[in-house]
Amino acid sequence: MVTKPYTEVKRLHADHKKKATLISFLMIPLSGLVTDIYAPSLPTMASELQQSEGAVQLTLTLFLLSYAVVQFFAGSIMDSYGRYRITLISLVLFILSNVVIAMSTSLGPIYAMRILQGIAIGCIGVAKRSFFVDVHEGDKRKHYLSIMSIVWSIAPIVAPFIGGYLQHYFNWQASFYVLAGYASVLFFLELLYSGETVPEFRPFKRKAILKDYGTMLRTPMFLYGVICSGLCYGTIMIFNLSGAFIVEHGMGFPPVVAGYASLIMGIAWLLGGFIGKSLIDRPFVPKLRIANILGIAVTILMILSATVWENLYSLILFAFLVHVGVGFIFNNYFAYCIGRFPKMAGISGGFIGGSAFFITSISSYAIVGLVHPQDQSGLGISYLAMAMLIMVILLFLVRPEKA
Repeated sequence: MVTKPYTEVKRLHADHKKKATLISFLMIPLSGLVTDIYAPSLPTMASELQQSEGAVQLTLTLFLLSYAVVQFFAGSIMDSYGRYRITLISLVLFILSNVVIAMSTSLGPIYAMRILQGIAIGCIGVAKRSFFVDVHEGDKRKHYLSIMSIVWSIAPIVAPFIGGYLQHYFNWQASFYVLAGYASVLFFLELLYSGETVPEFRPFKRKAILKDYGTMLRTPMFLYGVICSGLCYGTIMIFNLSGAFIVEHGMGFPPVVAGYASLIMGIAWLLGGFIGKSLIDRPFVPKLRIANILGIAVTILMILSATVWENLYSLILFAFLVHVGVGFIFNNYFAYCIGRFPKMAGISGGFIGGSAFFITSISSYAIVGLVHPQDQSGLGISYLAMAMLIMVILLFLVRPEKA
């Protein structure tokens, strides 16, 4: 039964629909920004805080884990209590956490704030992914969901590029001050032009929630898509975790170059998304299988060629091709999953984000920890491990007739 507070919350005004949509698109990249902007600063953080590579890499993994876990609960809570107020609170917490990180001189507070950031950004991510399902319908919804994935891909492009220069001209703290400033602007825009978008509040009842989760878990195409999306983004995280160390420590280049390398990887991810959108009407499963097989071929060539051709250019070329492939697969499968259950957009969006990024954080950190890539060959082996896991899903578990 819906209680009185639901009717008192500010609803999205019809005249502000376009502005609120634009604001949502501006918020979608937040998760990528907070993940990637300080990637070129990881070696400097390790040095200044007198910590190991693994210790500072854990700041990224902790964020991804909390970001993943909170989404399991955020979706059902927002379907019952709304998205608008939770988004505003999350933005405030995110702003404050960035300031605390920038002022910290040890990893303890940074770990705590990265967990808090994961919670805040997880709530914002669920709310804004659900926004497009709440507000738009039919072909427009399908269009916006595909665009959403591409917009989300912008963050990995601009974030490390900006972060590399911030590290070069200032220090690692500058990235977090920039994040706080950007989130502050978004907070005031959200306050002025957005509002509640839940079309019908769902009862916050255990049986109803378990029933919704059961529906999703009994849909194989959806479930495999969530796993596949997590592994695809985990491939990107492998470069975020190890790329700066390879470029700066292994090859001797400055942080700006590491930022440019990450920028190129972001362009590859975005290109894969655009290719995915352009081929949206092609048979679903076959095109994903082809992209995966080509990706495996590239990673094998990346490993074998390291004995005769290994430098910054070869590293970037092979990694670029790998990122295009996983970007293509992710764009197609993630958009499919987001739009699969429109009547329970919040809980399904939370399940998708939570599951996918839990898989992302565990798989990427585990592979980097096991392989410890320090050169082109090591990075290629890490990529190959992810590609083989994706192949198992696409070739042996997903059935084309279920697409």
